Amino acid sequence: AFSSGRLSQIPDDGLPEFAFIGRSNVGKSSLINMLTDNGSLAKVSATPGKTKLINHFLINGQWYLVDLPGYGYAKASKSDRREFGKLITDYVTKAKKMWFLFVSVDSRHAPMPIDLDFMRMLGANDVQMQAWIQHNGVPCTVVATKCDKLSAGQANANIGLYEKRLLEEWEELPPVFRTSSVKRSGREEILGFIGECLRRAEEP
Repeated sequence: AFSSGRLSQIPDDGLPEFAFIGRSNVGKSSLINMLTDNGSLAKVSATPGKTKLINHFLINGQWYLVDLPGYGYAKASKSDRREFGKLITDYVTKAKKMWFLFVSVDSRHAPMPIDLDFMRMLGANDVQMQAWIQHNGVPCTVVATKCDKLSAGQANANIGLYEKRLLEEWEELPPVFRTSSVKRSGREEILGFIGECLRRAEEP
C-alpha cells in the first residue's frame, strides 16, 4: 500500500488504477474492504473525513485500487478543504493511469447537491474535463452504497433521480452499480467490470 499527499508521490510503475471517491461518510471504506475481502484495508470510521491522502492498494500484482479523500467534509478547516480539493482535482484530471473513477453515492438519499456538483465537474458541459476524458478515455461509474438499508423500490427511485439529474448535464449515463457492504452485494459486478477492462486492454 502507498499513501500520497501529492500527485508526484503516487506509484509510477505503469499499472492501471481504478479509483474510488465519494462524499464523506458515504460508505466508501466499507465498500473497498468488501471488494478486497479485507476488513481493515481501508479505515472505517464514525468520524467523516478520515481519509486525507491518496491510498493505493496493489491487487493481485495487476492493478491498483485507489482510495481518494472524501469530498465535502463540512467540519474540516477551510485550508484542509482547499488542500483535499486540490489533491482530488489533481488526481482526477492528471493521473495518467487511472482507467475508471467510481463515484459513490448513498442510495438512501435523493440526489444531494454536493454529489451533483462533483459529478457535474465530470460531465459533458465542463470543457476542460470533457477534453481530458476524450483524450485519456477514462470515464467514471456511479456506485450506489447501502442498498440494504431500504427497499429495492426506494433504492431504484433514488438512483433513478440521480440518473435523471445526470442526463441534464451528461450526454449519456455512466454505468451504475448497486451495492451493500453488509450483504456483500455488487462485489462480483464491480470486480467483473474491472476484470473485463483488464482483459480488453490485453487484447491485440
